[in-house]
Amino acid sequence: MTISSRSLLIAAAAAIGIAGSLASATPAAAQTKLKVVLNWKYQGPQGMFFLADDRGYFKAEGIEVQLDQGNGSGGVPALVGNGTYDVGFGDMNALIEMAAKKPEDAPIAVYVMYNQPPFTIAVKADSPIKTAKDLEGKSIGGPANDGALKLFPAFCKIAKIDCTTVKLSNMQPNLRENMLMQGQVDGVFGYVNTIRFSAKLAKIDEDKIRYIKYGDYGMDLYSNAIIVPKKMAKEKPELVKGFLRALNKGMQDSIKDPEASVAAVAKREPLINGKLERERFDATFADEMNHPEIKKIGLGSIDEVRLKKSIDIMVDALSLPRSPAISEVWDGSFLPPATELPHKLF
Repeated sequence: MTISSRSLLIAAAAAIGIAGSLASATPAAAQTKLKVVLNWKYQGPQGMFFLADDRGYFKAEGIEVQLDQGNGSGGVPALVGNGTYDVGFGDMNALIEMAAKKPEDAPIAVYVMYNQPPFTIAVKADSPIKTAKDLEGKSIGGPANDGALKLFPAFCKIAKIDCTTVKLSNMQPNLRENMLMQGQVDGVFGYVNTIRFSAKLAKIDEDKIRYIKYGDYGMDLYSNAIIVPKKMAKEKPELVKGFLRALNKGMQDSIKDPEASVAAVAKREPLINGKLERERFDATFADEMNHPEIKKIGLGSIDEVRLKKSIDIMVDALSLPRSPAISEVWDGSFLPPATELPHKLF
């Protein structure tokens, strides 16, 4: 072989090597990073996000996710609307309020997970507070971004409570149940299963707490949903669809294997109580995600008639300046096909 021939072969091999390197680098370069804020601290019911990540479903869609803990679902729409996060898992009702007041800033919901109202005020079991009316003149506390706290003015109007007589206060989430049991407040805001299992972690017997549930007073509202900026929905529809396809696969896997789902959370937060978080997972799926409507429309979708009623409740109860159209708060066009959505959770 001549020197020139050898040189040509070396050059060709080098070119192939470079091309191979570029080809192998392409998938990584194509990954779109999305910052996602969850509704709360890492807990068992969030397992579908982490399972989808661990099993490569997001990566297969060209997405790299950063899954951050949240401080309350009520604050999520603002975090997505102001660009702090690309995707959020937050309260639909806070989104409705934002759409009514600041339509130009409001994001949009694209996949509803919590289709039953989890909002509650917890009181001690031996408390004289038996009904919503008994809250008048009492003190109630909760984390600043708690969904139930943000909805309290609406609850007052629907339950015919004089809100002006109720003393409201904010507290750190980890202090909520102990402050209630120590009598520092008469009641606390929260989601039923958040309070129930946080109390268990604090060694508080379940029969020591009772719940004044918003849903029992006619507030049949949707709750937590996947929320994205309208700009992303308009300019990058395939990115939104890809995110939901991946998450929906994680949801399907979580339904089939709850233990694996909770284990995916524990991988990020080793200090969680695995047994208790599995119980929280089961309770959340049963109480907050299992509305009868999913048998017909699937988990992730919504009943537009029901959502319109929810909007009307919020507008009336909070005296909002305008009634946003369904299309301002919800867009189901990014969902996977109805046949791929979960229609049964157990």
